[in-house]
Amino acid sequence: RLSRRRLLQTLGAAVVGAPISALAQGRCMTTFGAPSCVTTDIPPVFAPTRWKTVALDHVTFNMADYRKEAAFYIALMGWTLRSDDGTQAVLDMGPWGSALFKKGAGKTTVESFSFVVDPWDVKKVESELKSRGLSPVADHDGKGLESFWVKDPDGWPLQICNGNGLAKARRTPARATLAAKAPFASTNWKTVWVDHFSFGVTNYKKSASFYTNLLGWAPTYDEGSQNELMMGDVGDIIVRGGNPLDPEFGKAPARRNNGIDHISFGIAPWDTRGVKAALESGGLK
Repeated sequence: RLSRRRLLQTLGAAVVGAPISALAQGRCMTTFGAPSCVTTDIPPVFAPTRWKTVALDHVTFNMADYRKEAAFYIALMGWTLRSDDGTQAVLDMGPWGSALFKKGAGKTTVESFSFVVDPWDVKKVESELKSRGLSPVADHDGKGLESFWVKDPDGWPLQICNGNGLAKARRTPARATLAAKAPFASTNWKTVWVDHFSFGVTNYKKSASFYTNLLGWAPTYDEGSQNELMMGDVGDIIVRGGNPLDPEFGKAPARRNNGIDHISFGIAPWDTRGVKAALESGGLK
């Protein structure tokens, strides 16, 4: 079974710029070419760094009861607990990515994401970030992890790091025990990839250009209201938002939907009826 990333790679150039494809979705799906759905490229926000995204270090979630949430994902998705210090838990989603569950308040939200880039030279990376006006903030742990925080065009926190953080930790088994009861019996599924992030932004063309030129992500198709990018071998991200080439862009108040509104994961083994039955037996509609 193919992930979106593998399917897009298989389709190749056939999907680029297509008005309606096997994967088309979004506001402009049936109005391709309309004034509000122009797919023309905009000038790059800055020169490409030539870096490659080689791993997802982690995604950070903010949640009211992080242990309850951790128990849910462990039982449902087969994630494993690496550590719990009383304020946050680190879970391996699989050998390809980690989740950081932080104790917070209110509705569960995704707070930030962190990616490993290559090549890495801490001084050169800092210089490249500064030359693009990104005001990097260093966050090194003194144990080998080197990283910088920057803000994307909407102020979204983005961490760029070497491979000595959670990406390195995942090479050893995660065997911590969670002090929370499982909400239902384990499904025994494994999370085998991140299919896509759904990422809301103000100006999707500007944000797509930002990530393409900073992290080396590859665009697949521009639908007119969104652009789907391949995050190296990590997975896909659908960057959704306003079109700056729309004659009405900026005339109405921007929708405050910036950030990740959902994440789609691939699991194994897959059997449609069996998966549905397992979800329902756990009380999940």
